[in-house]
Amino acid sequence: MKKYKNKFEKFFHNNKENIINKWDHYFDIYERHFSKYRDKDIVLMEVGVSNGGSIKMWLNYFGRNTKIYGIDIDPRCKEFEENNVEIFTGSQSDLQFLEKIKKKIPKVDILIDDGGHFMEQQITTFNVLFSHVKDDGVYLCEDLHTSYWLYFGGGYKRDGTFIEYSKNFIDQLNAFHSEQRQLVPNSFTRSVDSIHYYDSVLVIHKKKKSSPKNLISGEISFNRKKLINYRPNIKPHREKTSLKIINKILRYFRIRSMFWR
Repeated sequence: MKKYKNKFEKFFHNNKENIINKWDHYFDIYERHFSKYRDKDIVLMEVGVSNGGSIKMWLNYFGRNTKIYGIDIDPRCKEFEENNVEIFTGSQSDLQFLEKIKKKIPKVDILIDDGGHFMEQQITTFNVLFSHVKDDGVYLCEDLHTSYWLYFGGGYKRDGTFIEYSKNFIDQLNAFHSEQRQLVPNSFTRSVDSIHYYDSVLVIHKKKKSSPKNLISGEISFNRKKLINYRPNIKPHREKTSLKIINKILRYFRIRSMFWR
């Protein structure tokens, strides 16, 4: 009997019904980020229902009490509805459509964007629906390789791709430490705990947070007799004024910095 690494992989390889189309490394990602929700009564939204196979996979993994909301542009997907599954017909790039859905359904524990994979679709879906993920929920966008495929509007470091758009999330995650007005904490900064990039997949874990505090414990290791109430400086000090001004100018124009010492 063949052994499988997780329940997702087992279900996929034994599936004889509705088509499921996944890259082989996705199952480990699902297991890593979704396992805490297993056998709990959660709310899940999937953008991109397609042939309905993945909905059956989610129900198999999370349990039949899971409430699933699906979004697909194909009205035929309505046939996959059942007791705990509701399908909305419309485009994920339609702002008004997505806003209407937010008003109709509760906040979700997990949101999976497996929709059309075009740049506008992925960006619009994130902009509208990310706020509808619970404070401790997970947002997962897959098939990000389309950010490199011409047909979908992709290209290496091309403006407007979801990959380039999502790189800004890294800055926002660290915005509490910014010294510049161009980068200040926003709702993303205050609601995200971590960002995980994989081949073709982005996972964002939400968690309410405030500005982090730097803490110190233990005893001083060196020059103990000479120092009282010692607290290491996190930032460099005694900068030369001229060098500091030059580096500020270089920083403004995003040019590599000079040495401070």
